[in-house]
Amino acid sequence: MEYLWYILAAVAAGVGTGLAGLSAATVMVPVFIVLCPSFAGETGAYQATAIALASDILGSAVTSYIYIKNKNIDLRRGWIMLACIVTMCIAGSAAAYAVGSVVLGSFSLFLTFCIGIRFLVKPDTQRKDTLAEKDRLNAKGIAISLFFGLTIGFGTGFVGSGGGMMMLVVFTAFLGMKLKPAVGTSTFIMTFTALIASVSHILIEPSIVLEKWPALVICMVTATLASLVSAQFANRVDNRTVGLVTGAVLTVLGSVMIVLNYWDTLCRIPLIPQTLRCFGIFLLYFAIAASLLLIINAVFSIPRYIFRKLLHIAAFGSVIVLTVFGETWMAASLTSLLFALVIYPLLHAIEGASWYGNLFVQKKKGEVKHSLVLLFSTIAAVIAFTWGLLKMPTLAVAAVLMWGIGDGAAAIFGIRFGKHKITWKFADKGKSWEGTTAMFLCAFAAGVATFLSASPLSPGWCLVIVIPSAAAAAFVEMLSKGGNDTIFVPLAVTICLTLLIFLTGCSGFLLG
Repeated sequence: MEYLWYILAAVAAGVGTGLAGLSAATVMVPVFIVLCPSFAGETGAYQATAIALASDILGSAVTSYIYIKNKNIDLRRGWIMLACIVTMCIAGSAAAYAVGSVVLGSFSLFLTFCIGIRFLVKPDTQRKDTLAEKDRLNAKGIAISLFFGLTIGFGTGFVGSGGGMMMLVVFTAFLGMKLKPAVGTSTFIMTFTALIASVSHILIEPSIVLEKWPALVICMVTATLASLVSAQFANRVDNRTVGLVTGAVLTVLGSVMIVLNYWDTLCRIPLIPQTLRCFGIFLLYFAIAASLLLIINAVFSIPRYIFRKLLHIAAFGSVIVLTVFGETWMAASLTSLLFALVIYPLLHAIEGASWYGNLFVQKKKGEVKHSLVLLFSTIAAVIAFTWGLLKMPTLAVAAVLMWGIGDGAAAIFGIRFGKHKITWKFADKGKSWEGTTAMFLCAFAAGVATFLSASPLSPGWCLVIVIPSAAAAAFVEMLSKGGNDTIFVPLAVTICLTLLIFLTGCSGFLLG
């Protein structure tokens, strides 16, 4: 099993190097320490760092070659950083040799995550007030290069990390390089720093080569190949695509590495592993659901408004996953909120793509991402109220499914068959009697199916509770304007179900 972790860690490290000049140590060390028993203890951490640095040598070298070949390297603005970092890396390695122990700092993990978010939000790194690509450094640029070159170089040699993330920050944020030249220049520098740091580690601990040679060989070969492929990709696509892919990769890697690095501490709080487990299953559910819907859409050419509502229904159906696999209501609610935090920057990053508008129907720009964030935040609130306060998880499922399936049916039937528009003064002018009827019938069916399958309620009591609640859902949906149904419909359904359950004395049957 450890060999599988070697390969996966090396692939992730290689992709990070090829796309963003990420040091392999940032990825490999936490994976080895947490998931590989043979790397347990302080000696294991030191050996993992040495193997990662050795993998960085060839990985950075082939990455640099690809970027140089495509003229994406800028030593006019990077030569001072190169000289300072290589020199101070030797000094840092000597200091590490004298101390006799090197620990990988966690700062780079958080930096990886933050830079990933930054590239998702703003893929273009070029600043208007910086030097042109062919211009030499001015006095300000020289001062910046000296300061960061000296500090990054010493930290690289002493801590063991290649310093790729810090160099990327300096080159893009302070020296105004575009992402590709910044990565090419930083990996060129990292080739030398990784060589120096890895040699110092092996001199301090020669057993690395003798005891861990299988891991060393596997990681060096795999990371090099992954770096080569990802560097080729980065140099063949436009800058925005590189920025978006880099942001996604760094955000995911940073998140995973932070969790792995602090896993023992996190596990002391039961809610955290519970939420992470639920979140992993939640992501798997959406990966399967989205894949199936995309296949169905490709085969049958579903109208866009129907495809959008099918995606919404799949999103509403996720409440079943939350209540089944969420060990507590807090884990379930946090999972829904965490997914909202993840989905927003992802959709923000890709909404500029040409295929995005063809896949999703938007009434206005940004409408899809905002509605999904509101949807999952509302689901979290419904779960917190029904399961957390009332101790009735089945009520959460019924409320969300009645809201979601009914809403989807109202839109589909209203657009397709809505010939009789509702002319009431307070009703939404776009709503039809056909859509409202479909909302009532489908909300009713979803509520009855939920209570009959997940509770001991009799069919009679189900009808008593569900019929008025479905009517309330249809009525509120008919009156809601400007997308406010995402708030008012679940609120109306939840309140109505709750009141009827307590008034009929059925609450005892639904307690979880």
